[in-house]
Formats: sequence, C-alpha cells, structure tokens
Amino acid sequence: MPRVSSDHLQARRRQILDGSRACFARHGYEGATVRRLEEATGLSRGAIFHHFKDKESLFLALAEDDAERMADVVAQQGLVQVMRDLLSDPHGRQGSVPGAEWLGTRLEVSRRLRTDAEFRSRWAQRSEQLTAATRERLRRQRRSGNLRDDVDVDVLTSYLELVLEGLVSHLAMGFPADDLDPVLDLVEESVRRHRNG
Repeated sequence: MPRVSSDHLQARRRQILDGSRACFARHGYEGATVRRLEEATGLSRGAIFHHFKDKESLFLALAEDDAERMADVVAQQGLVQVMRDLLSDPHGRQGSVPGAEWLGTRLEVSRRLRTDAEFRSRWAQRSEQLTAATRERLRRQRRSGNLRDDVDVDVLTSYLELVLEGLVSHLAMGFPADDLDPVLDLVEESVRRHRNG
C-alpha cells in the first residue's frame, strides 16, 4: 500500500473542516448527520472519521480551527480588527477571519455550552487561545503606551470578548450591520490611552 504524504493528509483534513463548517452552519450540530457531512465534504464517512474520532471531535476541531485563525489576527491587529473584518467580509472571502459560516458554528458552540456539560468540559480545554491572544495583545499595547492604564487587562479582555459575542449574535440574527463601524470606533476608543495636552 503506498504511503500518503503529510501534505495530502493536511489537504484532506482541510477539505473535511471546510465542508463540515458549511454543514454545521446550515443544519446545526444535531442536523449535521453523517450523510449530510458526506455530501458537504464530498467524502465518505470512512474518510471523514479516519481523520476525526467522531462528530463531536470534528466539531471541536472545526471550532478550534476558527479560534486559531482569529487568534492570529488578534495577535497582529487586535480583537476589534477581528470584528471589523467580520463586518467588512461577512462571508470570509478575504480569508483573514472566518465568515458567515463561522457565525453559525460559533452560535452552535454557544448553544452546546449551555446544554451539554461534557461538551463544555472539552471546549474549556480549547477556548483559551483567543482569550490568551487578546490578553497578550492588550499587554503589548499597554507596554507601548497605547492602552488605558486605569483598567486591568483582564477586565478589558472580558469587555472586548463580550462585545464580540454581541456582534456575533447581531450578525447571526440577520440584523443590519452597515452602520456598526462607528460602534467599533467607540469600542476601540474606549480602551485607548488618552494623553493630556
């Protein structure tokens, strides 16, 4: 039997994640049946579950992949930029952050966190990445004198994460988003250090 290259395995894994993202966003976790996952990915159940132990492992890997992509943007440009990218590119065509399908996955994560203790436990091991990237970005901004110094970095991190969650809910409900740039300007301004004079 010929050996499969690691590039081929990575490409196959990416194919599964991308197809599954669309399936979970469209049908939710329960509605993303194996048959629908096969259709969305163009692969057999054997091929899908060769890479992922079960549907929950696939869903967690997908959510983790999205969080990792966002953490990269946060590390370079901040969490407010992630929000700006969601507004300017809601379908994720520019590739910096996941788009509309990510919103569906993110909402499904939120729902499962409320209703499934086992999922909550598994997710807790993976969810720290975006928080850590945000916290580190804010610390760098504080060291460079750009971040307000009268509020703890952990509080600012929680504040920005709550704004992100609100934006996600707003977009997922289909509310208009073309007037939200000034809101994000206000959020950005609220964490900035203001110098006298």
